[in-house]
Amino acid sequence: MARNEAKERRCILKFEDVSLQFDQADPVLDKVSFEIWSGETRIILGAAGSGKTVMMKIALGLLKASSGRVSVMGQDVTNFDERQWYEVRSHIGVLFQEGGLFDSLTIEENVAYPLLNQARFMTDGKKPTLDTVRPDVQEALNFVELGNTLNKFPSELSGGMRRRVGIARGSVADPDLFLYDSPTAGLDPITANTIIALLIKDREMRNTTAAIITHRFQDGHLLANFRYNPEKDRLERLPANSPLRERTKFMVMKEGRLVFEGPEAELDASVDPYISKFSMHPAQNPERKVS
Repeated sequence: MARNEAKERRCILKFEDVSLQFDQADPVLDKVSFEIWSGETRIILGAAGSGKTVMMKIALGLLKASSGRVSVMGQDVTNFDERQWYEVRSHIGVLFQEGGLFDSLTIEENVAYPLLNQARFMTDGKKPTLDTVRPDVQEALNFVELGNTLNKFPSELSGGMRRRVGIARGSVADPDLFLYDSPTAGLDPITANTIIALLIKDREMRNTTAAIITHRFQDGHLLANFRYNPEKDRLERLPANSPLRERTKFMVMKEGRLVFEGPEAELDASVDPYISKFSMHPAQNPERKVS
């Protein structure tokens, strides 16, 4: 499996005044602009219906912006057709809510799916076989500590295990960008922290560029303040002055608009009533309720 460490720093995802509107309704997205560079992590927060998942769908070409420009890995994809998007998507890993696995496929077949169906893995116009990609599949499952589940079906696994398989499937093709849609939703706190620990491990070991939609304040806090130590195989708190902190930024969406973008310290310091709902700082936000 290829690795990302040697890839040069570059802009992976860029929105320029992106808006989306259906008929005469209010905009679902309203002139949203941001850039995500290689090796960065973005934590996307916001109330239900604020536009978080819509942004992800536009970044995947599943929805087309009404106006503005979208660039993925340096390509202007604003007006790409489905055939052009097919190639772009092969460089994007996705973890959908609930894992998004195929119930009728084994875990091995689920994780192998990107390798078996993306054109960039073909040789002389031929798809690889399950046998030829098995080492990569095994490595991806070992990474999420599920190496013994190849012959099982999703229904035989717990919710947390299915999310971990989803991470393995999304990362097996060494994507340039990984999009996570509520990776910890519906999980108990211990399992949710295990999922975030895997995201941190993936970031540190593969220099993964990631955008993460989440409703858990703890998710963003862990991503912003911890790193993975491969020698000790555990998470460690980042020093206050660590340059790695600059790689993690928070975004807050409200009614289709991007109302905050910056590091956790600035999020905690915000006195805006809406933005402060998403702060981890107990003095700033004692109730931390999101409507």
